[in-house]
Amino acid sequence: MPDYKEIQVNTVPAYTVRIGPGLLKNCGPLLRTAVPPCRMAVITDSVVEELYLETVVTSLKAAGFAVCTYAFPAGEENKNLSTLSGILEFLAREHLTRTDCLIALGGGVAGDMAGFAAAVYLRGIRYVQMPTTLLAAVDSSVGGKTAIDLEAGKNLAGAFLQPAAVLCDTDCLKTLPQAVFAGGAAEAVKTGVLCGESLFALCEKGGLETNLEEVIARCVAYKAGVVERDEKEQGERKLLNLGHTVGHAIEKCSGYSIPHGQAVAAGLAIMARAAEGLNWSGGPVAARICACLEKQGLPTSTEFSAKALEEAALADKKRSGDSITIVVPKRIGACELVKIPVSELLFVIGTGLADRPGQEG
Repeated sequence: MPDYKEIQVNTVPAYTVRIGPGLLKNCGPLLRTAVPPCRMAVITDSVVEELYLETVVTSLKAAGFAVCTYAFPAGEENKNLSTLSGILEFLAREHLTRTDCLIALGGGVAGDMAGFAAAVYLRGIRYVQMPTTLLAAVDSSVGGKTAIDLEAGKNLAGAFLQPAAVLCDTDCLKTLPQAVFAGGAAEAVKTGVLCGESLFALCEKGGLETNLEEVIARCVAYKAGVVERDEKEQGERKLLNLGHTVGHAIEKCSGYSIPHGQAVAAGLAIMARAAEGLNWSGGPVAARICACLEKQGLPTSTEFSAKALEEAALADKKRSGDSITIVVPKRIGACELVKIPVSELLFVIGTGLADRPGQEG
């Protein structure tokens, strides 16, 4: 068995995140420590199916699990009610019970889809996350958030359900297309801004591939601590939405043609510039954040106007009545939740888009 890092997430129930090479081909025996022998339904997308499904199924069967599989068309545009319905009908046809388990094999879309299906099928069964992208490894596979998109916006229907285990095989991440890898780097940079200098400095060096396990482990450890303190996102966990209010708006305005990571990168940069322009930050922070994002090959702005982004953002689940909570980077390692009237959001976004405060872009 290859060496790997282990991080414990002390929610109820607690679970272990394992990070390292060769975990997919050893997933069967590794999961036996978290899940007793049962039926495993592996849920994946059409791209990951071709790459890794056979490896996972072979290992699971060798470890004594009975296995069934379901693949849906890849892409954020398929993270919807129709795909969820297909998964649920498949689980019912296969007669899975509450003693059985789902596996989410793939990136963030597969993780969200399979996790949400696990949360609602039979009112909740166990599931395991096996992220195959950097984005899923550093963020969405840990913490128990599951969701699908509605026509009105991203992740508007979902549930909290912690996985029984997370296996992050770093071999999968080393062959990702550069744009897909960069999308995950955006979430690592975001976590560095939240976490502090030790992680952010690793991201600033660029070349995350050379420190892959360390970067993922630090991101997961930071997120695990936040989730343990605020599992249902009543307070501190909202900080993890740094860059996401504008990022989700960019995704929606693009018809989801701009990937999540790239959109979050631009959203993070826009919010950092807004924080400086509105004197909310503790000093210069935007240039450093933008330089770090650009080193990962990520965008730091967008072609969409402040008005278009405002309209898209007002459908976001972070809105509460006539106010919306945004995450403001004050300095590296210190961010703050700021509730503003929705009437001020246009000005804030315009400040982040423009060279001078208040310009709408």
